[in-house]
Amino acid sequence: MPEKIVIIGGGAAGPKTAAKLRRERPDVQIDLYTQEDIISYSACGLPYYIEDVIKNHETLILRTPDDFEKQNIHVHTKQKCLKVNTEEQFVTIHDLTSNNKYDVHYNILVIATGAKPLIPDIDNLHLKNIFTLRTVQDGINIKQKMLQSKRAVLLGGGYISIELLEAFVHNNLHVTLIEKNPHILKMFDEDFAERITDYIIGRNPGQVSILTNERVIRFEGNENNEVTKVVTDSGKVIETDFVVLGTGVRPNTDFLEGSNIKLGINNSIKVDKTLRTSKYDVYAVGDCTDNFNLVTNKYTWVPMGSTANKEGRCAAINIAGGHCLFDGILNSTITKYFDFTISIIGISYADALKFGFQPEYAIVTKRDKAGYMPETGTMTLKLIADKNSNTILGIQGIGEGEVNQRINTIIPAILSKTKLESLINMDLPYSPPYSPAIDPVLNAAQIIYQKING
Repeated sequence: MPEKIVIIGGGAAGPKTAAKLRRERPDVQIDLYTQEDIISYSACGLPYYIEDVIKNHETLILRTPDDFEKQNIHVHTKQKCLKVNTEEQFVTIHDLTSNNKYDVHYNILVIATGAKPLIPDIDNLHLKNIFTLRTVQDGINIKQKMLQSKRAVLLGGGYISIELLEAFVHNNLHVTLIEKNPHILKMFDEDFAERITDYIIGRNPGQVSILTNERVIRFEGNENNEVTKVVTDSGKVIETDFVVLGTGVRPNTDFLEGSNIKLGINNSIKVDKTLRTSKYDVYAVGDCTDNFNLVTNKYTWVPMGSTANKEGRCAAINIAGGHCLFDGILNSTITKYFDFTISIIGISYADALKFGFQPEYAIVTKRDKAGYMPETGTMTLKLIADKNSNTILGIQGIGEGEVNQRINTIIPAILSKTKLESLINMDLPYSPPYSPAIDPVLNAAQIIYQKING
């Protein structure tokens, strides 16, 4: 019999592993099990479907089970993994349609179960029209309710909430965003989070409210059990037509209890650079795994679709007998609020202090093109460096200019531990339609260098 590869999970990493593995090994048997009825979709695109930038949710589906079957990859939908037995090499599956349970044996197991919403402890969570956003069906449900509504409440101030905020404002809703921490987007330094908050509120005055240091303690509903009010610990009462819980996610690894597979941060699965777990014949990829941060040299957990796809590819190569190492991440993230870009690479100034660095920073606000050019945009960059090594630790960028271009410039500088004096003289391409004569990144590097070296 051919070697049997079993993959658990059908979001991004699982299907990527299956497709790459089939190209590498035409001879093996590949079976993918997922508790959802839709596989291989872009969860990151769901806010833009809700906003109606993307008209049809099917656009977000990259491949169907039939597409995989044509590659001789067998996809089993509505099949939930209950348990993994690593000693006898089998998984226990629950058929959500028939309610039957059965065991599936494997030679190699790939765990790609992703993450699941983190549900806060709030009274009356059972009320109708309280949503999470993780699956395509979640997106469909939220969009349908949004089109019937005038008010919405978002819990949590992360990227998904910012993207949903844009979607709701674009569709003329009045929105209240509630964050329990002192500022939204906790991966940013407070000064930058305040700039982002000011922009969001200033762009749509009277339509958006952002409440920080507020914790929701109770939902209230009407006679139809539909949520109508949100109550915070300070006594604020916010009327609403629906609520979206954007309070974060956690690794979907509860079913691994008793499997002897080692878990790490937030119960994510510990993997080495080949994506192999503590069990030799078990790999793990995507949002259910931990990540090695290439700046701090510490393990962390940062669920990202781009990381999931890269890990799926790398694991497939290794399973097929090749050689691929996934070294780690820089915590590279980017989003937008209408025309305002929001991005961070590496670590913040606050985190640099926590991890024992001696950080220095520079903030530069500048046009993204020569000032005399039409259609220029303003951006603000915060570059962070280590005084001891004279190397870059991270960068934060916001604004209506070409922020992503500047952020991307810093990635190789961090990875190669480029010294500040080398970064200052980096020969970046210049032309008035693309950049000022001295790029904002170089201005920031010059300022930090002067601070450190007097």
